[in-house]
Amino acid sequence: MIYSGDTVRLKCHFKSLNGQSVDPTNPTLTTYDTDQTQIEQINLDDTNKEDVGVYFVDYQVPDDKQKIIFEFRGEHNSNPIVVRDSLEIKFN
Repeated sequence: MIYSGDTVRLKCHFKSLNGQSVDPTNPTLTTYDTDQTQIEQINLDDTNKEDVGVYFVDYQVPDDKQKIIFEFRGEHNSNPIVVRDSLEIKFN
């Protein structure tokens, strides 16, 4: 269960079209409201890297949202890699 104001670790594993782990260029994490309005964008670097292709962000969940969509995005060999998911946020 995810509570408003809490910190969660968002994690993504970037893979090539062949399924191999890859480090994308310009990796980012973007969060959106349910109406797809951007809340925040975070540029990722080696401090967010756990392993080849595995990136994470310790993200503080907003107090004023019940659901957010998050998107990890990068590029490998001129092809975009996009991973999206959502968080259901509870107050109590």
